[in-house]
Amino acid sequence: MKTLDIIKSANQNLLRNKLRTVLTVLAIFIGSFTIILNTAIQTGVNSFINGQVEAYGGDGYVIIMSADTMNALGDQMGVSSGEPKEYDPDKIQNSATPISEKQLDELNELSSIEKNSIQPMHNVSISYATSDKTDKKYILEASILPPGEVNIDTVAGVKPDLDSEENQITLPPNYASVLGYDSEEAIVGQTITLAVQDQVTLAYTDFEAKVVGVQASGIITQNSALINRVLGDEIYEENTKYYPENMKNQVYSVSAEFRYKDYSAEEVKDQLKEIGLVGMTVDDIVGSIQSFFDVIITVFNIFGMIALLTAAIGIINTLFMSVQERTREIGLDKALGMPSSEVFLSFTVEAVSLGFWGSLLGTGVAMAAGFGANAIFHAAGGFLEAFPTFQLVEFTPYNVIMLMLVIMLVAFLAGTLPAQKAASKDPIDALRYE
Repeated sequence: MKTLDIIKSANQNLLRNKLRTVLTVLAIFIGSFTIILNTAIQTGVNSFINGQVEAYGGDGYVIIMSADTMNALGDQMGVSSGEPKEYDPDKIQNSATPISEKQLDELNELSSIEKNSIQPMHNVSISYATSDKTDKKYILEASILPPGEVNIDTVAGVKPDLDSEENQITLPPNYASVLGYDSEEAIVGQTITLAVQDQVTLAYTDFEAKVVGVQASGIITQNSALINRVLGDEIYEENTKYYPENMKNQVYSVSAEFRYKDYSAEEVKDQLKEIGLVGMTVDDIVGSIQSFFDVIITVFNIFGMIALLTAAIGIINTLFMSVQERTREIGLDKALGMPSSEVFLSFTVEAVSLGFWGSLLGTGVAMAAGFGANAIFHAAGGFLEAFPTFQLVEFTPYNVIMLMLVIMLVAFLAGTLPAQKAASKDPIDALRYE
């Protein structure tokens, strides 16, 4: 018998008892729907977090500072070196220690650090931002764009060009409208004013900056503008013009790009430790968030697997009953020359068909529910309205096809026991069966 004939015959046999088949397919649907939807949610969450990682500096981004500086910032940033320190009454506790010139030179020589990627992380202080479209002034925080392969999610425009000689800024969300523009697209290419207040005279110094983009809302970049190096240096010089020369040149932290394809984060940290420095990668900052979501999704997937196991038991029951009802038919087929292997194949194909229809139904409903949820959650008033790039449910062809194949494999394995029973029947005994 040809393969297509076996498949056609298997599906026709399933329709002999429509109610039993429908109930079995529904059981498979529940399990497949749960697993496929949970996997899509996990994919959506991970894609968003990965985008945030890239926006913060990518896989190779590392913040480098002294252990004392890391400890001083520990409470604020949620990290510390974790090393117990002996109390010294002659030393200011939790004080930041600048990176020495020697350490900077040694840092440039580390094999794990990309050459020419080291960038001092100067804090730039902006008093307010305004434009010629409004007489209002708005508080704005800004930081210099990190070095390396940085991918910023934007709703309009692009990220600043780090090496451009033109003052550039990519605004955070919601600033276009308050600065007098009708949309995010309308402010791109326009010039805004950034004001910095003199701490002695209280006068303001204005810096003109070209808006090259507007960021999409995110868990890291929200409410902080990104500026290029030339603008950052100008503002930093204004911020520190009253500092003693030795304080102006002090560097407490630097950002750099490490060769993440050749070195693990731990290997980079070990190299930094040898020169008295510590490093913090993006995974240290957002990794715990991703781990939290992964644990939640795993719990839901366990429930999906339980439902799928229940469906597998249903397949076994359905096919055992089918074997029982078709005993004489099986005996007749074998008496007419059908080999046991073909009998086994016909019943396993029935099991796979149950898995296929159940997983197909589960996939279709899961995709409809997922796309519907994304539309509702991003609509006005939805809880993802502020995060336009966050697709909570994200389906990929690879995930969908692989999960359907896994479900069909489970159905096949469930069907092997009743199929083996059918294949092993003696034709004479089967023909006598009443």
